[in-house]
Parts: sequence; C-alpha cells; structure tokens
Amino acid sequence: MDKKSKPFSDLADRIRFFEEIGAGFVFKSEAPRRAARPEGPRMADVRSDYGTNVPGSGPSGPAGESGLDLPRSARTLEDIAAEVRTCRKCGLAAGRTLAVPGEGNPKSPLLFVGEGPGHDEDVQGRPFVGRAGQLLTKIIQAMGYDRSEVFIANVVKCRPPENRVPHREEAETCAPFLLEQISVLRPRVIVTLGKTAVDFFLPDVKAMGMIRGNFQEWHGLPIMPTFHPSYLIRNEGNKEIKRMVWNDMQKVMAFLRGD
Repeated sequence: MDKKSKPFSDLADRIRFFEEIGAGFVFKSEAPRRAARPEGPRMADVRSDYGTNVPGSGPSGPAGESGLDLPRSARTLEDIAAEVRTCRKCGLAAGRTLAVPGEGNPKSPLLFVGEGPGHDEDVQGRPFVGRAGQLLTKIIQAMGYDRSEVFIANVVKCRPPENRVPHREEAETCAPFLLEQISVLRPRVIVTLGKTAVDFFLPDVKAMGMIRGNFQEWHGLPIMPTFHPSYLIRNEGNKEIKRMVWNDMQKVMAFLRGD
C-alpha cells in the first residue's frame, strides 16, 4: 500500500470499529460535550496504603472537581518521569530497554491505567503504542477525545519478561510512582484496563466479571473497571465484548458531563 492510500485505509478501519461498537454519534457534526476540569483540592491527610479502598455503588463528588483525598505532590509529572527512567528498585529494570513513565495531558480529567509495557512500549518508552495501544487510541477517539487530551499510565513502568503479569512485589515496588502521578494529575475518573490494574486499586476483587462496567470508589475517586484492549484483540470476532467496553466508556463520558 502506498503512502497516499494509507490515511484512507486508517479512516476506513476506524469507521468500521465505531460501527461495531455502536458509536454512531461520532459521525455527527456536533462533538460530545465535555466537562471542564477545575483544579482539585489540596488535602491535609496522607494515605500511603495504596490497597485501601471504599467500594461504592457509583461515582461521587461535585461535578467538575476531582474527589481525590490524597495530598498533592510537590513534584511535577516530569520529575516523576525522570526518576522512573533511572529507577532500578526491582528486577524488571535489568531486562528493560526503556522505562515507560506514562504520557498525556497533565490537566486531563480522565486517566487510563493498564498493566505494564509490552515489546513496542519497551522499545519506544511510551505507553500503549503496540496493537493494543492502537485499539485504545480508537476507543479514546470514539469517546470524542484525542489521545493527547487524556493521560495513560501503567501499574509497572518496565516490561515484565515475555509480557507476563507483573509479580505482586514488582507492582508494590512501582506503586509509589503511579500514586504520585495520580496525586499530581488529580483526575476526576480512572479507567482501569484489565485485572492487574483493578488489583492495584481494588485488591479484594476476585474476578473482572464481578465489577466490570460498574463504578467503584478508591480514595474518593470513581474507578471504572473494563477489559484490557489486548483481551478485545484476543477475542477479535466477538463484537459483544467491544460493545461492553463501549458501554463502560459511555458511563465514564456521562459522569464527566455531569449527567
């Protein structure tokens, strides 16, 4: 395929994806309405136990504000990223090409959290740039956002060997980085992609099916658990799974609009 025809192929592929998940609104002239994001509150309490959570039946807190009850870090996202890139606190550092701190809009109300870097991410030092990342980008676009308008991070910042699930001690060693990123970002909602990301915030959940698609609460923030894009790829012919993820994202969009 020549370079001139590739943009048209990409557009056709994107349209097919939108049609499969039922995201028909993206073809309309009016973009979906987005909620503004004021600065989140500074809190006096410090909670260092990342496993603490208070499950709830739905999101809470004033529309337009982050309900996060963790104190704001004095460091910037770039400060944290610089430390991630030189970190050697666990064995994953020995096998990495590049650490993957995360990237996106520091003022985004929306944070996506995945498991850990894969091969493409390890080579480029950026999150979700492989096949699963391309699918996540389509989902973000279907929500009416550009990828650069949200923030994307992972539980662990270095690639586990053979893309295995991170060990508990690896996730715990890396946890302060993600916690500090959240404290700086102060998002209004976090979307967890897959079971490993769910376990970071809600360690007592036994199976994704118990909570997927239902808002949970962690330190005052609504968490929306959904499937990892790689799960959709492994079940590529199953349009129902794609629609389930899209239904989850519609709930996130409604919350951000204040519906």
